[in-house]
Amino acid sequence: MNICLLIKDFAVGKKFLPDGRPTKSGAEIHGENHALQLIKLGHRVTLMTKKRFFHTAARENFNGIDLVRLHPPLRWLEIFLRLLTTHNDIDAFYIIGTPKFSVWAILFAQMFNKPVTLALTGKAEIFGADGWRNKILAKCTRYVATTREIRDGFIERGGIAPEKISILPHGIDTAKYPQSNEKIRRELKISRGLNPDCKVLLFCARVVRDKGVDTLQDVWKILHKQIPEAFLFVVGGGLNELLNELRTLSTALDDSIKVIGEVDAPQEFYQMADVYIFPSRHEGLPTSLLEAMASGLPAVTSDIGGCEDVIDNDVNGYRVYSEDAIAFAEKISDLFKDDERRKIFGERAAKLIRDTCDFATVIPKLSDIIAPSN
Repeated sequence: MNICLLIKDFAVGKKFLPDGRPTKSGAEIHGENHALQLIKLGHRVTLMTKKRFFHTAARENFNGIDLVRLHPPLRWLEIFLRLLTTHNDIDAFYIIGTPKFSVWAILFAQMFNKPVTLALTGKAEIFGADGWRNKILAKCTRYVATTREIRDGFIERGGIAPEKISILPHGIDTAKYPQSNEKIRRELKISRGLNPDCKVLLFCARVVRDKGVDTLQDVWKILHKQIPEAFLFVVGGGLNELLNELRTLSTALDDSIKVIGEVDAPQEFYQMADVYIFPSRHEGLPTSLLEAMASGLPAVTSDIGGCEDVIDNDVNGYRVYSEDAIAFAEKISDLFKDDERRKIFGERAAKLIRDTCDFATVIPKLSDIIAPSN
């Protein structure tokens, strides 16, 4: 099958914005992963996205993906021309998010009876029934929702028929996130110059306000008073001003916060930590949470979006109100103090993610959804 994947941004050519935030979005990561995994299944993938910079190529081979960057201001015309000429053998269309130019691919697909699957990975992307673009988005063949909340939004806001919607996590390669154990945790703490008996809380996500970094700071002020020998590791790029706030707070709290910044491979931190915290205010299905759970970390998360799909209260972690620093601190403290509960929760978390979110499970299902009906 020759698949055309459409996404707003991809390989834009810059790693960070001037304010410190990484340019690579979750949708872009999912798009790259899905394209590469579909290629592994034997499919061909053309990825169409915006051309934002003069120096980026209009077309290139990107790790086996046929990457096409569409030129402004006539992206709609370029899509039609390419699909009629250089890419006239497309069998199916797969859209991640709601890039404006994707509606022209949907119209083309309708003209030539090709299936279109639209996948949403965040609540903010859910479209209503008003406006000409939204009306076209509502005419896709199939829809993928990464969470139940997004599925419900498709139905309630977009007026999409429930039978056209599949709930499917975006998935991760769980082999890259081996389950940790106490021996590994102690060795990694020693390698970082920490007491192997200390407890480590991990935040691994983009450091921006929507991720609840202000709540994170309030939580740590409470926990540091209760357990002064514990450490908070903050892993991820983000706003320079917030990263500096965390460094300042660390100085005030006995250097107990380790601000690591952006890393390409966060596995060491998942392996070393005792508890994962995710105080985000709104989410789809957080990739970092799936990675942490696959690594055997019990998590305390906001009671929102995709967290509800994978965190079962008092079974493999806890969900609390996103603004409630006291509740976060209470649950984390309970886990810090109960070695057996942490171990059981972590094992349950790892099993859930390996059973339901591994690429080996997710991608064949996605391939079946995208494929033309026989």
